[in-house]
Amino acid sequence: MWWPPWLAACLAWAWGAGAEGPAPLCASRGPLGPNASRPEPGHCRRQRGATELCAWPLSSESLLDPFPIDAIQENYVRNVRNCIFSIVYPTPFKSRVRLVAVSKDVLENVLDLDISVKGTSDFLQFVSGGKVILGSIPLAHRYGGHQFGSWAGQLGDGRAHLIGVYTNRHGERWELQLKGSGKTPYSRNGDGRAVLRSSVREFLCSEAMHYLGIPTSRAASLVVSDDDVWRDQFYNGNIKKERGAIVLRLAKSWFRIGSLEILAHSGELDLQRRLLDFLIQEHFPSIAINDSNRYLEFFSTVVSETANLIALWMSVGFAHGVCNTDNFSLLSITIDYGPFGFMDSYDPNFVPNTSDDERRYKIGNQANVGLFNLSKLLQALKPLLDPRQKQLASQILEGYGERYYSRFTELFKTKLGLLGENEDDNYLIAFLLKLMEDTKADFTMTFRQLSEITEDQLKELHIPEEFWALQDLRKHKLFSEWVTVYLLRLNRNKGDSDTKRRTRMTTVNPRYILRNWMAESAVQKANLNDFSEVHLLQQVLQRPFQRQQAAEEAGYSLRPPAWAKGLRVSCSS
Repeated sequence: MWWPPWLAACLAWAWGAGAEGPAPLCASRGPLGPNASRPEPGHCRRQRGATELCAWPLSSESLLDPFPIDAIQENYVRNVRNCIFSIVYPTPFKSRVRLVAVSKDVLENVLDLDISVKGTSDFLQFVSGGKVILGSIPLAHRYGGHQFGSWAGQLGDGRAHLIGVYTNRHGERWELQLKGSGKTPYSRNGDGRAVLRSSVREFLCSEAMHYLGIPTSRAASLVVSDDDVWRDQFYNGNIKKERGAIVLRLAKSWFRIGSLEILAHSGELDLQRRLLDFLIQEHFPSIAINDSNRYLEFFSTVVSETANLIALWMSVGFAHGVCNTDNFSLLSITIDYGPFGFMDSYDPNFVPNTSDDERRYKIGNQANVGLFNLSKLLQALKPLLDPRQKQLASQILEGYGERYYSRFTELFKTKLGLLGENEDDNYLIAFLLKLMEDTKADFTMTFRQLSEITEDQLKELHIPEEFWALQDLRKHKLFSEWVTVYLLRLNRNKGDSDTKRRTRMTTVNPRYILRNWMAESAVQKANLNDFSEVHLLQQVLQRPFQRQQAAEEAGYSLRPPAWAKGLRVSCSS
C-alpha cells in the first residue's frame, strides 16, 4: 500500500517519536502503533452496536485524497495557503476528564456504537482528544469569512479537530469533529479551548434542534475537565476562571460559505474547483459532475435550501446569534452554536448575542442576512462562471426572497392548522404576529396553546387560566377580531374537524424548547458538578411536541421566571 510522505511523517509523530500528543487508540487499517490493539481479520465491517472502538472503522482518506495538505506540519499560528486542511492533533487536557453526557441516538443510530461503549476508557480518551483512532488523521479546516458584514480574512478551525469520517450502516457519511480540543494554525489569539458553559449549550441545542425537525449538526458527547480556562465573558474586563470542556459533534459536512470565500480571495481557483466538485459529488447527487452548469445548479440549490433553513428557524423562534459567512453551512444545516437564543416574548428585534451591538443578527433580520451571505457566496463563485452563468446566478439570487417568504408562509399556515389556499392567509398570519408583538405574548406557547384550545372556547373568548400566553394575547383590543377571522378560515378547511386540527397542530408546535433560562439553569448546576438538569433537558427535548410530566414539574411550559429577562450570552466561549 502506498503511503503519502506526509502520512508517514504524521504516523511517526502519532506513535510518540519525540512529540507530545494523543496516542493512537487502535488500528482500523494500516501499520499498528505500540498502543494499538491488533484487530482480527474482517473486524472493521460496519455493524450495528459495536462495543469496542477497535471494531469501528474511522477514516480521513475521503478528505485527504482529493486535496493538497498544508505543507507545514508544525502547529503554530500562521497564514496558510494552497490547501483545504492542516494536519494537527488534539491537545489532551492535563487534568482529570469526565464524560458527563452522551446522545444515545447518535451513538446507536448514527455511529453504530452500542451504548455500553460510553463506559470504556478508550471512548473517554477518544472523545476528549486523548487518543486518536489509527488510520484517522486529525485535521483543522482552513476557511475565511465575512463577520458582522466585513471580510475578516483567514479564520479556520481555531479550536476544533476533524478526527475522521464514518459511513454508517445506512450509507450515511458523517464527519466527526472535536470542539475545544486545543490550538491549531487557525487559533489566532485564542487558546484552543471551549468552556463548560458554552459546551453544555451547544450539546443540548444541537440535539434539541434535531428533534424539532430543523437541519442541524449533531452532538455525540460532552466531556468536562478540571483544566483552568480564563474568559472575559462579556468583554468588560472581568476575566474569570472556568473549566475546559469538549463536545464531539457531527455533520454530513463542515464546509461553509467561508470555505469557498478564502480560496476566491486568495486566487486559488483550481483548488476552489476541486472543492466544489468534491462537494457536488459527495453531497449534491442530483447534480451531474460533468454538467457544465454544475456550479450554477449548486448555487441554486444552496439558495433554496438556505431560504428553507432560515424559515424553519423562524417557525420555532430561533435566533442563531452569529450569522457570519463562516457559520453558514454549504449544506444548509445549522452549525456553530454560540450565543443563540429562542425567543420568549415575540419580538422581531430579539438579539440573543450581547456582542452584537448593532443588532445586525436580530431574529427579524435573519432572512436579510441570509441574502447577504448568499451574495458573498456568489461573489466567490463568479470567477468560475461564464457571463451567461453569472447573469443566471444573479437571477437565482433575486428569487431568494420569494422562496423564503413562500416557505415562511407555508410553515406558519401549518402552525395555525390551515389547509388549502386562501388569499387572506398572509394577512391572518401577519395580524397574529402584530398582536403578539404588541402584547409581548410568548412565541412558543401562543402557538402551542392555539393547538390545544378548542374552537368553542375561542368562539366564546373563554381562555382557561392554564393558557397563559393566550391570556396575554387576549388583552389586545383587536384579539376578538382576529379570532373571528381565524375561526372563519378554519371553517374553510375541507374535511377537517376541531379534533383533527388540534392533533395536527400539536405535532408542529412544540411545548418545550431550549429557553435561555433552562440552559442557564443546567449550566449553573453543571458548574457545581451536578449534571442532572443536562440529562433532564436531554430527555425532555427529545420529545418536544409531547406533554411530559417531568417537564411540567420542572416548569418548562410555564411563564419564564422573572430573572430570565436579565440573562445575557456572548461570543466569549
